Formats: sequence, C-alpha cells, structure tokens
Amino acid sequence: MRYGAKSQALSAALLFTTTAFACQNERHSSRQVIKRQERQVPMRLMDGGADGPKLSLSSDESVLVESISNTTLSEWSYYYTHGDHVAGRNQSMAQWTADRFAENGINSSVVSYSVYLNYPVNKSLTLTWANGTTFEPSLEEAVLSEDDTSSYPNRIPTFHGYSASGSATAEFVYVGRGQQVDFERLVELGVPLEGKIAIAKYGGPFRGLKVKNSQDHGLLGTIIFTDPGDDGNVTEANGYAAYPDGPARNPSSVQRGSVQFLSTYPGDPTTPGYPSKPDSPRADKSPVVPRIPSIPISYQDAIPILAALDGYGTPGDAVNRTNWVGALNVSYSTGPAPGTTLSLSNLMDDQITDIWDAIGVINGTNAEETIIIGNHRDAWIVGGAADPNSGSAVLIELSKAFGKLLAQGWKPKRNIVLASWDAEEYGLVGSTEWVEEYIPWLAETAVSYLNIDVGTSGPHPDISATPELHTIAIETMKKVLWRDTGRTLYEVWWDEFEGEVGVLGSGSDYTAFVHNGIGSIDMGSGPGAGDPIYHYHSNFDSYHWMSTYGDPGFLSHKSMAQYLTLLAYNLAAPDLIPFDLPNYSTQLETYYKTLTSTISSASADLDTSALRDALDEFAGRTTEVKALEQQAQQTGDSNLLTLVNNKYRDFQRGFVSQGGLPNRTFYKHLIFAPGLDTGYAPTTFPGITEAVEAGNLTLAAEFVKKTADAIIAAGNILKT
Repeated sequence: MRYGAKSQALSAALLFTTTAFACQNERHSSRQVIKRQERQVPMRLMDGGADGPKLSLSSDESVLVESISNTTLSEWSYYYTHGDHVAGRNQSMAQWTADRFAENGINSSVVSYSVYLNYPVNKSLTLTWANGTTFEPSLEEAVLSEDDTSSYPNRIPTFHGYSASGSATAEFVYVGRGQQVDFERLVELGVPLEGKIAIAKYGGPFRGLKVKNSQDHGLLGTIIFTDPGDDGNVTEANGYAAYPDGPARNPSSVQRGSVQFLSTYPGDPTTPGYPSKPDSPRADKSPVVPRIPSIPISYQDAIPILAALDGYGTPGDAVNRTNWVGALNVSYSTGPAPGTTLSLSNLMDDQITDIWDAIGVINGTNAEETIIIGNHRDAWIVGGAADPNSGSAVLIELSKAFGKLLAQGWKPKRNIVLASWDAEEYGLVGSTEWVEEYIPWLAETAVSYLNIDVGTSGPHPDISATPELHTIAIETMKKVLWRDTGRTLYEVWWDEFEGEVGVLGSGSDYTAFVHNGIGSIDMGSGPGAGDPIYHYHSNFDSYHWMSTYGDPGFLSHKSMAQYLTLLAYNLAAPDLIPFDLPNYSTQLETYYKTLTSTISSASADLDTSALRDALDEFAGRTTEVKALEQQAQQTGDSNLLTLVNNKYRDFQRGFVSQGGLPNRTFYKHLIFAPGLDTGYAPTTFPGITEAVEAGNLTLAAEFVKKTADAIIAAGNILKT
C-alpha cells in the first residue's frame, strides 16, 4: 500500500494485519423512508429535466458495468442475512468481507477497536388498569414459517442499544413524536410529566432524542412504537394483506435501534474525540447515553396502552401538534389515566468489547489523494437485507468489478479505500473510531467519502451530498440504466426529485468524514407511497422480504452497484478531481436565504453582513479556481493541475476550522450539521440558525463571525 513519504508509518499501521489475516476465514423504515423523511432536506442543483439518452461508457466503464451481476449480489445478500451480526459479534463476517476484497486483488485487513456496547438480558412491560386488570405485551416479533430467519434460535430480541438498565412503575402519558416542541405543548396543556412514563411514536427526531427529551422532563422511562399512520396507503386498514401474505406491515414488527444522543456526538461514548483501544482512558458516557430505560414495541402491543388513555387528558385532535394523531383506532389522548400504570423493567449487559472494520486498499499513482467508499456491516437482527446488507452486497460487488480492471493492469490516479464498518447502528462507532485514528492521514489525502447504507429497500433512487459532488453525481446517473425500466437512473431520479440533491445531516457513516472537512455523498433507493412497507430494524428486514417484496430479482441492487462503482471510478481515475466549486457557492446562497427567512420569522435583530461579505468573497474564489482549472486543462501543465487538485482536495477543511458547535464540538462543519433536536435532519448554518431559534442573539452573532471566518478560510485555500 502506498500513500507517500509523509504517511509511511500510517500506511503500515492501516494494513498491519494484512499478512496475519490472509489465511483466516471469515449500512435509520430505511434511509428512504425514515432517513429520507427525517434527515434529508433537498436543495436544487439546476433547472431542467430528464433529457437525452444514456451517456456512452469508456472501455474501463464498460468493464465495470458488465462485471456487476444481480445473481452474485443475491448471493452476497444471502450470506450477510443469515447470521447474527450485531455489533461486536461479527468478527467472522468481517474477515469474510476482507477475504472477498483480497480475492479481487485488493490489499485487505481487519482493524479492531475496543468500545463500549451493551446487549439485552431481559425486559418486561405490564399495563395495569385502575380496576386491577392487566395486559402484558409480548415484546417480540412473530415467527413466520415463510421467513426462515424469523425462527432462528439465535434471533435477536427487541431492544434499544445503549438503553439504560432500570425499572419503573408509574402512570404514563402519550408524548407524540417526543420532540422538544411536543413536550413544550404538553407543558402548555398542563399535562403532568415528572415521575411518569412516556409512550412515544417513531418518526420525527432520532429515537435517542425522544428518550433524552423524556429524561430532561423528569420522566422515568420511555416506550416507543411504530404507527401504521406512517405507512401511507399500504396498510391492513386499507385492505392490504400484512407481511408475509402481502405488502403491509406485519402488526408484530418492532423497530430496534440505538438511543444514543446522536446530535451531541457519535462514536464510542466513552472515548469522545479519540480512538478506542484496549488501554484508552474512558470518559463519563452520561452526556450521550440515557439514564432512564427504554424499550421498543409493536403497534399491536401499543394499542391497549394507548387505548387506556382514551378520555383522559387532552384528546389527540385538540393537542394540535403535527403528526400527533396516527392511524390506530385510539384517540391519542395525552393522559395520564388516574390509577392506570405501566411497569417497565429493562436489564442490559454493559461491555467493553471488540468491533471490527474490514478495510481494503487499492493504491493510486498519486499517493496524496484518496477516495474512501464505505458501508456498515452490523445489523440489529439476523437479517438486515436492506439495512445495511443491500449496501454490503453492493460493496463486495464493487470490489469484484474493480478487481476485473486491476487484473487488466489498471491503476487509479487516486488511492481507493473500501471500508466495511462495524457498530454503525449503535452510533456510527466503527467509522468514527477509524476516522479518529487516521485523521492526520485523512486530513492530508482524503478527497471524498462515498457512503451506501441502505442500498435499496424499494425502487426510488435518492442521493444527498456536499455541493462540490452534485454535478459529478448527477452526470454519473446518466450512465446507468435503472432496473428493467429502459430508462436511466437520472431520468427516474429526476421524476422523483426534479434535480434536488439532499443536504447531509447525520445518521450514517459519512458523519465523521463531513465534520472533519471531507466532502461526502450518501445514496440508496427506497419505497414510494404505493410500494411494499419496509420493516426497518425488524426481523422482517430479511432475505425473504427483500427477494419477495423489496427487490425481486435484485434489480435495484444491480443498478445501485453500477452507479456507486462508476461514481468511484470517475472520482478516482481522471487527472482532474471532477468537483463543481461554483455550485458550492450557489448552494451557500440557498442556505443564506433560508437563514434570513429564519431570522425574519423570529423577528430577530441580527447583523449578518459579515456572513454576506464572506459568501461574496467565496463566490469570487470559486470563479478564480474554475478559471485555473480550465487553464490547467487547456495547457496540460501538470504542476498547475496538481495545484488545482490540492485546492479541491483541501478547501472544505476550512469550514471546520472554528472549533465546532456550542456544547457539541464534534460537529465542526459550520455549513451543515444534524439539528440539535433531530439527530438525523440537517440544519444549514447551524451555529447561527439554532442560536436564533433559541433566542440567543449574542451566541448567534458570535457564530455569524465564526461561520464567516470559516467561509473565508475555505476561500483562502481556493485563492489563486
């Protein structure tokens, strides 16, 4: 592996296990349902439409596209979805992944970290009405004869990762989606909260923030359920049969997941800002993990609990909060119901344990530039056919395609690193620890990070990216035929999004890269309004569901694999890094308009002239560097080309130069970050925006200056 003279020691460390492991054997509903709705805010790239035929492919591109097979994608999917691969319990799967990389001619290793995780031991929940009658939910999902992994003896119980152990018996209240504004509304209505237990529905903020908001308001525990009101028209109430007999949600399905406070910081809660090794000092984890217990339940288990509140407190339709009322036959009243209680008990096993990232490296002819392509491998369940293993299958297929080119003697211009992350589900742990370990080298060489988490859970493609990647990402879509439609990926995507590319918030493995100034893209495809319901983080996210409902024939898998492979090639192969810097300026203007609207809505007296001047200066720098790029291409001056590439590689580091956001310094990118009370969805100019929304204009003014300074710093890197 070659990274250049400055990084020889790191090079050896990154692949220190290559020889040792050579003979051993061994990726938030989905992003497009939950993650599209909750963490993707689209920004328009350009006007126009889905025009023109499929773009022609170069000979290398043809080799890559033709190397990708839906048959082998199905095989990789089957392997990944038929064994326990919860974080910290998938070493053999990590080694199997590294072995596949090696078979394709790619240097590979397995890198371990020693991190804090916890696992379920037992749990219980009992509803007791005032008259003494009781109801005990099953708290588990149905075993289906049609779906083999639902009956595996080592199937994973329903639980929340990083939940606290604890017990409580108390009256309970319904808190809607558990957002801060939901709790504020309950306080306005005079609903007693302290000493109660919360029942919340999924949707809106990241689940950990629902628990945090409950904890902050003095509640003793949190129950979270999935409401079929979020499933659109495809419900049993509308005449659709439930899985496995049809496309509607199985009533017993439960969404597992982490309850880490993701908007504060991701990664190992005990090693904030530094990699987790066996001898690492351990910090207090309480800033980012709950002190109260929580458990997830199905909607069939939630019905009696919610119905027990009917007629007590404020009826749901009078609460007057967005998405408060769901589709169950209950009133969604706030409660509490006097004398009616929940008894909640949750016991977790806390451990410091190993996790494993499988890493593959293709050395480029320029050791000073690197493209990283990643997907997480761990899942909450035996299956995980969509999340993450549709992406895992794509990553293996991509390695196979690049292996064909390597066998022909091809070498990329830039290093290509393939990464199969562990422990993403707990809080982006495997990727964050790896970035924290290798940040000196990444700061020197990283050009872009490409992320595929849920490669597919349905037929509608979607991308979110930092602005310099918008144009190359969209142009590459024109080279891929989508499924068996006879249309390009670009045409199908345009029909859905009309040229809009999402802004990155958090909730997947791009996060640590973005907040260290490394531009990124996140991609996948998901269900639309009439498509089969995806059972996110449920036992029913299985190979059987995927092959029957999610992606029969693995056609979306194939198209997404071709797209990611071609995008990686077109970033790694050409002499010029194919960034569109003027578009970054265009998007900053869009963000600025949103900010001024926020300030106006808050009737805030805030001077943003320094930010305005910085944006104007940055726009000028992007024009200058574009002219320099054109000069380099016209003259063929290799020194000039290197200068442009260095500026394109490095400019985004400027946006993270000002110390991060208030009380959450992990999030250093001052242009976009996950919202403080969303965890998933992005906020643009977050330091300013959130201070304005909180009414803290002194802090807002401070971040006007910091954000302006960051934009000027990025512009100075581009200065010619």
